[in-house]
Amino acid sequence: MRRVGWPIIVACTWCVSFVGNTNGHAQTTMLSSIVETLSKPVQPPAVTQFQLEQYLLARIPPLPSPSTPELWTAEEERLRKHILEDVAFHGWPREWIESAPHFEEAGIIETEHGYRIRKLRYEIVPGFTSTALMYEPEAITGRVPAVLNLVGHEPDGIAVEYEQKRCINFAKRGIVALNLEWMQFGELSQPDNGHDYAAHLDLVGSNALGLFYLAMRRGLDYLATLSEVDPARIGATGLSGGGWQTVVLSALDPRVAVSVEVAGIGSRESNLTAPSDTYEIEEDAPDIMQGFDYPEFIAMRAPRPTLLEHNAVDSCCFRAPLVEPYIYSRAKPFFQMFGVADALAWHENFDPGVHNYQLDNRIQAYRFFTKYFHLPVADGEIFSDGEIRTAEKLAVGVPADNLTILGLARKLVANITRPPIPVGGTDSTAWLRAGREKLKSVVRYAPVSMSRALRMTNAKGMAFKSLSYRFDFSNGLSATGIWFKQDASPEGEPVTIVLNDKGYKVAGQDVFDRLSRGHEVFALDLLFNGATMPEVPDSSDWELLVDSSGDRSLGLQVAQLLAFTEWVRSITASHKVQVVTDGIRNQTIALIAAAIEPDAFSSVANRNAMKSFAYLLDKPVPLRSAPELFCLDLYKDFDIDSITALATFVTITQMSVVDR
Repeated sequence: MRRVGWPIIVACTWCVSFVGNTNGHAQTTMLSSIVETLSKPVQPPAVTQFQLEQYLLARIPPLPSPSTPELWTAEEERLRKHILEDVAFHGWPREWIESAPHFEEAGIIETEHGYRIRKLRYEIVPGFTSTALMYEPEAITGRVPAVLNLVGHEPDGIAVEYEQKRCINFAKRGIVALNLEWMQFGELSQPDNGHDYAAHLDLVGSNALGLFYLAMRRGLDYLATLSEVDPARIGATGLSGGGWQTVVLSALDPRVAVSVEVAGIGSRESNLTAPSDTYEIEEDAPDIMQGFDYPEFIAMRAPRPTLLEHNAVDSCCFRAPLVEPYIYSRAKPFFQMFGVADALAWHENFDPGVHNYQLDNRIQAYRFFTKYFHLPVADGEIFSDGEIRTAEKLAVGVPADNLTILGLARKLVANITRPPIPVGGTDSTAWLRAGREKLKSVVRYAPVSMSRALRMTNAKGMAFKSLSYRFDFSNGLSATGIWFKQDASPEGEPVTIVLNDKGYKVAGQDVFDRLSRGHEVFALDLLFNGATMPEVPDSSDWELLVDSSGDRSLGLQVAQLLAFTEWVRSITASHKVQVVTDGIRNQTIALIAAAIEPDAFSSVANRNAMKSFAYLLDKPVPLRSAPELFCLDLYKDFDIDSITALATFVTITQMSVVDR
């Protein structure tokens, strides 16, 4: 018996009933005609990309403009607290954040060149161990400077040649050099340590940025505890992903006295014109760019010495001419305000000019660190080619049962508790109201309206007609779709919206089935799907950019679906709007839309659907195949059953489910 006010959930296999007197040949011809109509793209991908650029460019905040060093120092402190407490550490256990560094020695390599190498293991979070190498001068008198070396996306990790050369040179100049392994590389190269699996941390309620920040901060914590290290002379440096780590850690932790970043960041403007520059999830973690941008991270360094090194024709990312005006030039006035204009320095590398931390960039770093560590200024590199060791000789070793990024996400699931779904009464009314508001907050739902429905083209098939549309919404973004109607279909019949994770170009059978029942059918591709994909490189990069700006791609899609449905109701005689989805992405979009606005649809039927968001972790589903689903807090606060329960009066049908 149906509970009043709650959705009907039906499990069934898909079957098709036809209306009319069409024979088999006519049905085949009609289906072929529908498939041909759906195969023609409505909108060039460049249009979607341009709209996304404009949408995100409008959300870039202006740099603050404090008038005195005191005001900016206060603002720096506010920004640090906000970024750490509200963004990076969102959802992370307090005891992990505040725990002391735990490093243990795993061996020593003695050399005959004035330094030794200590092999270290350290804990990122309980159960998750990483490795490090510390290059230590043999003769230490008093307290000496130290540099935290942060490796980027290098398959060999901390054993890569240029990292070894740099650390050896620091040690020979009397500087302790600590080199941290990075997840996905070197000894942490296990498949489940792929950075994309950090999205699964977001899903279960712990911002991906927090793990990356804790991993690098542990090294700084450790250096600060060493009796031989001068806590006032600790630096940080790295290339690419290591450069990004350098910028984030150096901005958010004042203990980093001197910072040298190499090809690690760009501004939001340069990242939007080259979205593949910020392909990695940690660089576009949820909310990291909400209300601020990477120029602020550099400005937060003022007045501490900071060198930015970028390559003229970088083969990877963040080319110097594209970054300099947005990062260096914008941050320079903050250092000038403190009366230390030279403390922010810029170097453009031409030899070799591609993505590198080779000799020229290293010499610039040695010169900068020695100058501001008050050591004899280094103008060259101490030759050390014969001292490079293999990865095998430098290996530290991690526990066989060591956690991974994905393993940590799965572990955190055990801590999730949700209130039970109430059964009727005043408790259910309050639960529905609170649940909808919470769901809106999680997906950052902001209603939009249809600005215009532009008819792009039309077609006439066997016994049906079609119109192709671009649907422009009030936030400047769009969706695309194709309307179908049988010639003999009477007015007032139900309207079906067809959504397919692979785009409406493969939705021919669903369109045919519903059209054959007499329905008006809209085959719709929401933003980031099918014909409404940006041009390059793929939608996942853009969805990460959206989430990092403080929005959620999932919320944008839900808002489009609801605004589209409202428009459909306004132009048709039917008040029965049904939704048919194929795939877990559009299943989730449709269910959330039905939960937020239960009056929008009469039914939602899902094929190839999930029973639970646990599927995303158990399979595991890659981030790039369903980026909007890895919405921060989504699985922590909701599951398919609770979202379905919010969709009161809507008949929810799972026609088939994906394997668990």
